Amino acid sequence: MKHSLSRQITVIFLAVVALVLATYLLANNFFLEDYHIYRLEHSMESIFGMVDENADENGIDESFLRDTFHETCIRNNITPVIVNPYTNEVIFSLNEQEAKLMAVRLFGNFSGLENNDDVRVLKKSERYTIQLKTDNYVGIPYLEVWGTLNNGYYLMMRIPYNSIRDNAEVTNRFFLYIGLIAMLVSAVLIWGLSKRITRPIRELTDLSTRMANLDFDAKYVSGGDNEVGKLGEHFNRMSETLEKTISQLRSANAQLQKDIEQKTQIDEMRREFLSNVSHELKTPIALIQGYAEGLADCVNEDEESREYYCEVIEDEARKMNVMVRQLMTLNQLESGQDQLSVDRFDLASLIRGKAEACRILAQQKNAQIEVIGEETLHVWGDEFKIEEVLTNYLSNAIHHVAGENRIRITYGVKEDESGAELREGASEKVRISVFNTGSRIPEESIAHLWDKFYKVDKARTREYGGTGVGLSIVKAIMDSHQQKYGVSNKDDGVEFWFELDSAEGLRPEKETE
Repeated sequence: MKHSLSRQITVIFLAVVALVLATYLLANNFFLEDYHIYRLEHSMESIFGMVDENADENGIDESFLRDTFHETCIRNNITPVIVNPYTNEVIFSLNEQEAKLMAVRLFGNFSGLENNDDVRVLKKSERYTIQLKTDNYVGIPYLEVWGTLNNGYYLMMRIPYNSIRDNAEVTNRFFLYIGLIAMLVSAVLIWGLSKRITRPIRELTDLSTRMANLDFDAKYVSGGDNEVGKLGEHFNRMSETLEKTISQLRSANAQLQKDIEQKTQIDEMRREFLSNVSHELKTPIALIQGYAEGLADCVNEDEESREYYCEVIEDEARKMNVMVRQLMTLNQLESGQDQLSVDRFDLASLIRGKAEACRILAQQKNAQIEVIGEETLHVWGDEFKIEEVLTNYLSNAIHHVAGENRIRITYGVKEDESGAELREGASEKVRISVFNTGSRIPEESIAHLWDKFYKVDKARTREYGGTGVGLSIVKAIMDSHQQKYGVSNKDDGVEFWFELDSAEGLRPEKETE
């Protein structure tokens, strides 16, 4: 990355190191010399005071001069000379020849004969003077302290000033080299360290990117007990929480979408229902109104015509009554208000009784009803509602029978198509089918037969007074029983069927060969 964190850390750290090094070099160049002079100035004052404390009217303590003072001068590169002004005798020095020259200069300072053109006085008191002066004999600048001790002896100490300047230059050069090496080593170390520090951060960055793309399988795996490790744990926890929340939101959204679709479907069904009901009622109401007005206006005064008008009114009223009753029944079934009363009953007796009741209607169509099945067959179900199913199937068969004019009702235990034995506790199925010869149902209409008010041949349905609700009632009844039902085209007609649970016990196991 162009602006990666490791690169920024490395650059910032190297900039800090370079700033520290530059500050040190600048301080050395501009302040080290003055600071060094300041320290030497105080050191010379301290040494002068130490000698002054060991001086009295009898002279200076020889052991102090031999041990302490001598060692102090050697350690600090100080050239001292102590002179008795009364006898012009050199009391103490480290170099006899240099002591004579310094003694001459010392007396010159006190007498005012010393050339002070190149002298820079740093500090002056009643007892001593501290100054910077170049020795014209050797051409070397010195830091000098000269003054009078409390016993009247003269003391002069000096230290080469060039050593201070040289030390500063050497120190600057040394630290410049060390600083450059330190910067190179630091660059390598900080780059590696920053990589180690930023690796988990990069992992968290990648993790956040994947989470932004709703990929919640990504997890922080680097671990660690520091702040980044804790942040990674929180990322993992947040990922799990977001995954659960989004899953719940998706479920809620799917349910909401389903509810919206269901509401839209219900609204559409309601509009369609009102439209269908209005359409279905419009014709009989118009007929009733027309014939009733004809009777009221005495259009036909003969008895036969009036009876015909009354028969039409009664017939249309009967059709409207049938449709209303069917709609009320369907509404109760679909809303769940009509509770099932499941009992064990004899299906064979019900079918034979219903076939006998419909035989007169079938004869009016020159049709024969054939019943094929056992004399007794008990099933589980709501007998009243199953009778309604049979009634609708038989009514459709009678009204649509044609060709050979045959209607066949068959019932019996359904054979297992796979030939497998029934599992323990499972119930056998009884299939009931109603077949009639005649025209086949168009394939595109089969899926809509169970819809309310759907009619394959509207003109023919109107002819016998069908409402298009009967098969919707069958669907609602069989759905409430949680049983299968359907229709299929045969070679010479149509077969409607439905299934019920047998109440005759489990089918016996088949013998194995």
